[in-house]
Amino acid sequence: MTVRKTYKLYIGGAFPRSESGRSYEVTSAQGAFLANAALASRKDARDAVRAARSAFGVWSAATAYNRGQILYRIAEMLEGRREQFADEVAAAEGVTRESALAQTDAAIDRWVWYAGWSDKISQVRGTVNPVAGPYWNVSSPEPTGVVAVFAPERPSLFGLVSVLAPVIVSGNAAVLVAPGSAALPAITLAEVLATSDLPGGVVNILTGRIAELGPPLASHLDVDALDLSGVPDLELATELERAAAQNLKRLRRPEPEPDWTADPGLDRMVSFLETKTVWHPVGI
Repeated sequence: MTVRKTYKLYIGGAFPRSESGRSYEVTSAQGAFLANAALASRKDARDAVRAARSAFGVWSAATAYNRGQILYRIAEMLEGRREQFADEVAAAEGVTRESALAQTDAAIDRWVWYAGWSDKISQVRGTVNPVAGPYWNVSSPEPTGVVAVFAPERPSLFGLVSVLAPVIVSGNAAVLVAPGSAALPAITLAEVLATSDLPGGVVNILTGRIAELGPPLASHLDVDALDLSGVPDLELATELERAAAQNLKRLRRPEPEPDWTADPGLDRMVSFLETKTVWHPVGI
C-alpha cells in the first residue's frame, strides 16, 4: 500500500500547514493526480517574512567561509537524494527519467558553483578606491536583507536552485514561492535544508499561487528585494512592481524567455547586494 507524502509549507525551520487549512491538487503534465500541497495564504506570507527577518542577522553575520561550507553540505545532501528528486521532477514535468536525472545533476552542480562564490564575491565586487586626499577609501558588498523570490514552475528543481542559491550565498534571507507542481521538489528541498546546518528561517518556502502571494510580499515593508524571475504573466509582474514602490526595494524583473542552462555569471548574486563605502583618515 502506497503511503502518500504530506506536503506542507516550510517556515522558520518548521513544517506547518497553511493557517487557512487549504490545499490544492498537484497534477502531472498529463493531468494525473500526484499529491495535495498546502495552499499558502497572505498570513503565511507575513509569517514567512517575519521568520526571514529574524534569521537574517545570524546568517548575515556568519563568515563567508562558513556560509560556503553550509551550502556545500546542502549540495551533498541533494546528491544523496538524487533518485527521489529525479522521480519528482519526472512526475511533475512529464519528462523521461534520463532528462529528470540530468536536471537533478545540473541543480546539484549549480548549488556547488554558488557555494564556491561565498568567500570570493567580496573580492570581485569590493575594491580600494583611489581618492585625492589623506583618506583610505574602500567599498565592500553586503547582503540586502529579506528577499522574496518567485521560482519558475519549469524547470522545477533546476529553476528553484537557480533563483534561491544566489540569494542566500551572500547572507540574505529568502521567502521562496514555489507555484503549481514545483511544490513537490520544493518541499523535498525544504527537507534537505531543514536537516542541514542552515539556520531555520534563512529559507522559507511557500507553495500555492503567485497571483495570491505576490501582492502581499511585494507590498510588505519588511521585504527588501524581489526576484520576479518566476512570474509568468508580465501584467502581474508590472502590478507587483507597482506594489513594491511603496518603499525602497531592489527588483529583478522577469526575462521573456530565460535560458536557465546558460552560465549564470555573477548577475543574480550582485542583484541582491548593497555596496558599503568607508572613508578612513590616514596619517600625514
